[in-house]
Amino acid sequence: MIFNKVTNETVNETLYKGVHKSGLNVMILKKENYEKYYAVISTRYGSVNSEFKTDKNEEFTKVPDGIAHFLEHKMFEQPDGTNAFDKFSLYGANANAFTSFNNTAYLFSTTSMFNESLTHLLDYVFSPYFTEENVSKEQGIIGQEIRMYDDDPEWRVFFNMLNAMYVNHPLKYDIAGTVESISEIDKDLLYHCYNHFYHPENMILFIAGDVDVDKVSEILDEKVEKRETKFSIINKPVDEPERINQPYISQKLSVSTPIFSCGFKDIDVGYTGTELAKKNIMISIIMGILSSESSGLYNELYNKGLVNDSFYNDTACYSDYSFVQFGGESKDPQKTAEIILSYVEKYKKEGLSKTAFERYKKLVYGKYIKSFNSLESVSNAFCGNYFLNIDLFDFLTVYESVTYEDTMECFGKIFNKDLFVLSVVEPQ
Repeated sequence: MIFNKVTNETVNETLYKGVHKSGLNVMILKKENYEKYYAVISTRYGSVNSEFKTDKNEEFTKVPDGIAHFLEHKMFEQPDGTNAFDKFSLYGANANAFTSFNNTAYLFSTTSMFNESLTHLLDYVFSPYFTEENVSKEQGIIGQEIRMYDDDPEWRVFFNMLNAMYVNHPLKYDIAGTVESISEIDKDLLYHCYNHFYHPENMILFIAGDVDVDKVSEILDEKVEKRETKFSIINKPVDEPERINQPYISQKLSVSTPIFSCGFKDIDVGYTGTELAKKNIMISIIMGILSSESSGLYNELYNKGLVNDSFYNDTACYSDYSFVQFGGESKDPQKTAEIILSYVEKYKKEGLSKTAFERYKKLVYGKYIKSFNSLESVSNAFCGNYFLNIDLFDFLTVYESVTYEDTMECFGKIFNKDLFVLSVVEPQ
């Protein structure tokens, strides 16, 4: 296959980009003299892809919640009864996989026998093996996992928050599904989802390390075949109203101190590419100013004994959903939420500090540069952004377009008190 060599002088990195004859997008970040290798293959298929059809169908198919995660688990099953992890161990590689809201990824890292590990990765990802027996067995295993998450306070407080934010969006449902939903899964349904979403044209392979580009091409030719049909999945649009589901939600679990997760539902969605990348940068700056450890908000909450060092903030900004959140332990989650809202209103009236804006903008730049020192971080970031039509090598151009005025406008749109929710897990 043909690779285009792209060099980014800002980070002094070279990326080889190409499309295999199968339609698989391939990127190789050439890290000369590195002893470590990292490879991840990802498909644009996650828990939110619950209703879909092809361009040849009139009706959408609704699949059980949790099937993307279930499929990830079953991909490691081998016809000879072994597990795909076993061979990685023989090669000295560490392997893993994960399912998120938007994609499923399979990965490994190693310091030796890279070509053998890559061959194995492609072999099992493109050769699924499902039987009624192994599917039934997995239902019991994942059922136990789901029950474990049902008792996990941090997991529940987060998904309860999403449930309070969203009315119809499948984002509100647990990635693993429920015990009831996974009971509906059988091998035919797994193959149905696999054949539709694990299409090379819907996937990306990202490799980082001092690899032989030509050898990678050779392995791909051997292991990845072109499909007879092109990828043509259409996901059902979500009719999500521009309001929250409920402002407050609580649950009692085994905790010694209440934990909370609160946040703002962002209804200004629909962005992709550079516009979405710019929005992500602006949100990172805003959250740094608003709630970092040096912020007025954090220090007031901490000095009043309302939060401890478990306090955190997080963001999720994608094409069809977006939210910001704050969380941690608190003896008085309601009071904590009130103070967070008061600071938001204060900054809306007074404006964010321009000095702080410049400082946190530089911090975002520094984090971007630093990310290239971690093969795992940069590889996963490239894959995730690829599905959003974002090229990480375009960061500097996008970064320079971020202004204080644009960031204040973004702040005003997202931090709407009418779209604020609070989720609390209280002691039993």
